[in-house]
Amino acid sequence: MTEFEGIVPALGRALDKRGYTELTQVQKAVLELEPAGADALVSAQTGSGKTVAFGIALAPTLLDGGERFDRAAAPLGLAVAPTRELALQVKRELEWLYAETGAVIASCVGGMDIRTERRALERGAHIVVGTPGRLCDHIRRHALDMSDLRAVVLDEADEMLDLGFREDLEFILDAAPAERRTLMFSATVSRTIANLAKNYQRDAVRITTAAEQKQHVDIDYRGFLAVPQERENAIINVLRYYEARNALVFCNTRATVNHLTARFNNRGFSVVALSGELSQSERTHALQAMRDGRARVCVATDVAARGIDLPNLELVVHADLPTNTETLLHRSGRTGRAGRKGVSALIVAPNGRRRAERLLRDAKVRLEWGSPPSAEEVLRRDDERLMADPNLDDPIQENETEFVEALLAKHGAEQVAAAFVRLHRGKLSAPEDVTEVTIFDSGNAREERKPRREDFDQSTWFSLSVGRKQNAEPRWLIPLLCRAGELTKSEIGAIKMQQDETYVELDATCVQRFLSTIGPEALLERSIRVVQLDGVPEFAPRNGPKPFGAKRRPVGKPHRKGGGGEWRDDAKPWAKKDGKPKFGKPAGGKKKPRKKPD
Repeated sequence: MTEFEGIVPALGRALDKRGYTELTQVQKAVLELEPAGADALVSAQTGSGKTVAFGIALAPTLLDGGERFDRAAAPLGLAVAPTRELALQVKRELEWLYAETGAVIASCVGGMDIRTERRALERGAHIVVGTPGRLCDHIRRHALDMSDLRAVVLDEADEMLDLGFREDLEFILDAAPAERRTLMFSATVSRTIANLAKNYQRDAVRITTAAEQKQHVDIDYRGFLAVPQERENAIINVLRYYEARNALVFCNTRATVNHLTARFNNRGFSVVALSGELSQSERTHALQAMRDGRARVCVATDVAARGIDLPNLELVVHADLPTNTETLLHRSGRTGRAGRKGVSALIVAPNGRRRAERLLRDAKVRLEWGSPPSAEEVLRRDDERLMADPNLDDPIQENETEFVEALLAKHGAEQVAAAFVRLHRGKLSAPEDVTEVTIFDSGNAREERKPRREDFDQSTWFSLSVGRKQNAEPRWLIPLLCRAGELTKSEIGAIKMQQDETYVELDATCVQRFLSTIGPEALLERSIRVVQLDGVPEFAPRNGPKPFGAKRRPVGKPHRKGGGGEWRDDAKPWAKKDGKPKFGKPAGGKKKPRKKPD
């Protein structure tokens, strides 16, 4: 049995049963508070074990020297968290940590039945965990008795202030007894956090763990540069390349969450969505699907960035760049927890790299930039995983021997192996083609830019029977050519739009493949006909000369009394005087009124 010095024995046994062999830095720090039982302002990284830290720190205060709690009555401890998910997670953590103390733990969170919570409070609870808004409702309705409260914990205090809960927090702290213990946990300590601590804590001890000074060593940060129109393809390839047991894809808006969820679902991923527009029941079911393996990918807004603890979360993908360093760290902190390794991947457009690097520099995170995994790399990684499958090393069981021999006798080893490979690959989503982005050293002002199509050594021109009249645009013509003709973007050169047709330049090395793919009728989608040309076509200028007789504006406007500007030859005067053109104002025009004499 492992001994944890300074911890209440009942909690020490719970940690031992949970498999703890050593405490984290923040857990050790709260045990070494001087004086013991003092208020504390703790800044520690996400995933560093803060919930267990304040659980073991509060135990002596709540138990008051005893081994077990007496009958539950008015709450002795209160923990406040910014989101429903985090509050419910804190409750689960405290339940196993305080299991041997007989503690009754109640939750008060938005989105749940308030009548059920009120009945739980009436029956009595030793510790209450809740969100600011719902706790304020119970206090105002006199359902939550704060008179016996010995300690209050504010978890993720910076996030609660960012979400606009300052007034609610002040109301809760004002309702608590003055002679209480107050612990604040925050990823960063801003001026507003410091002011809140100054007003509601007494001689608080400031704790900063060493982990706050450096990036989380269990998280491998990766930066992938993708052209904007291929962002979704890049995310799909990243998900396929890592094949994580659980993956979180973060977006900045609900609309993007819904779009990506639909796209991933169509591509065969087991995916769920998580955003603020969902009810509490829907959000709970989505997280449960991730935990029990029914879903492997969760697309979420930042509502999920705090408080979600998925044991098998191995990959975090930032589909949209986070707005600040705190959000970046909290998003990434969903993985790489409790000693497990994880990957945090940023999908960034080339012109957004400089902003991303500023964000990473402020967060003290370092990474190397690269292109998203190509389709070939994804397929190669699939083969590597298949070769390393432990089922291939397991001995044949007795109940399998007879059928294995019959299978080999009928089809042969090679055919059986081929069928096995086909079955394995058939379960996986096909990877996407992505453009490789040239990576430059960011240096001073140099940025990545989309690889420019160089002039081909030899090229062939084709005519497409669609032009400006038919609203033809390169942005949908290029994908059309790639799909229908099995081309890559690098094999497509110049595109010249005409009124009724479009000229497209292709690399000579792909011409035969292109022609054989589109077939003898040479038709693309939308009934677009393709014609191969000899040589370079003559291009009509986009803005050609205006037709004869068109009105032309004067180059400059002359003054009324001559001088200043010139007129074109075809400009027509409005009148003549003494045989000479007159360009002034026509007679009968409005005149300015004379100024009356004083």
